[in-house]
Amino acid sequence: MNILVRGTNWIGDAIMTIPAVRRIRAIFPDAKIVLQTRGWAEDIFNDSGLFDEIVSVDSASQQIRMLRPYRFDLAILFPNSFESALVARLGGAKKIFGYASDHRSLLLTHAIPIPEWKTSRHEVYYYLELISAVEMHYFQSVRPSGELEPRLVINEERRQAAREFLREHGVDPKLKTVAVAPGSTNSEAKRWTPASFARLNDRLHAELGVNVVILGSTGDVAVSRAVVAASKQPPLDLTGETDLAQAAAILAEADLLISNDMGLAHIAPAVGTKTIVIFGPTNPVTTRPFSDIATVVSAGVECSPCMLRECPIDHRCMTRIPADHVFEKAEAILDAK
Repeated sequence: MNILVRGTNWIGDAIMTIPAVRRIRAIFPDAKIVLQTRGWAEDIFNDSGLFDEIVSVDSASQQIRMLRPYRFDLAILFPNSFESALVARLGGAKKIFGYASDHRSLLLTHAIPIPEWKTSRHEVYYYLELISAVEMHYFQSVRPSGELEPRLVINEERRQAAREFLREHGVDPKLKTVAVAPGSTNSEAKRWTPASFARLNDRLHAELGVNVVILGSTGDVAVSRAVVAASKQPPLDLTGETDLAQAAAILAEADLLISNDMGLAHIAPAVGTKTIVIFGPTNPVTTRPFSDIATVVSAGVECSPCMLRECPIDHRCMTRIPADHVFEKAEAILDAK
């Protein structure tokens, strides 16, 4: 049996699909499972053992031509987009499961109603619900989900390369390392202020004597530079200097990540690193890292979560989170470690 899994478009969402993909593997242990996704996903899923093959192409027409030779028996669409359904249909998949969204139901052979609890339960359950529909169709029953926490494997070779990379850039291996991620490429409203990150950095350096390393994509360069400029003792800024695979390996070697609500905040606990996530306009009930080693910090203001990408007022959901409060959380975690 050949199964196509259409992956999500954002890093955090991709991590949240991991329990659902494990479920697919458990249901169809002998199937060939192919992930169709954006190129960055190869960086985090290559060592996961979740997929037999990972393919990524850009345009819809290229995707369709790429899919046809596989003659997929089943396609499972995690995104809610019309295009993902159109590509699966024209790519020749015999059965197509996806949520009935974006006016695409006619393209799906099995259009699953969006659960009423969509906005009140974690996204992990949303993806698992889709797999439950697949299992019910094929086997007329649904087994318990098993482990729900997303996990990613970083092999020793990649971890060793990360350690060497950090040493080459001046990180002292005898000290604890705190990674910080002050960016968020898809929403400025999700960003804690550079001044707050700078104050946090200064206290981490002065009072705990740790390495502080900034991580992020090329789209986060400007905000990371603002943090460095506002810091008394500048952190090591690696923003845009690593690909996603390297960033994941660095996070696996770090003692703590402090991050906005963005992709790295999901990767870090998945590779076993304790994480503090600063939430403002988004909803931690549905999109926080699904892990016991992730801690959410928020201001609890009346207008949050608003889900807006730009704040129309005073950004109080972020400006009312003191750096000293986040530092105290970090100090407690590092002391416990």
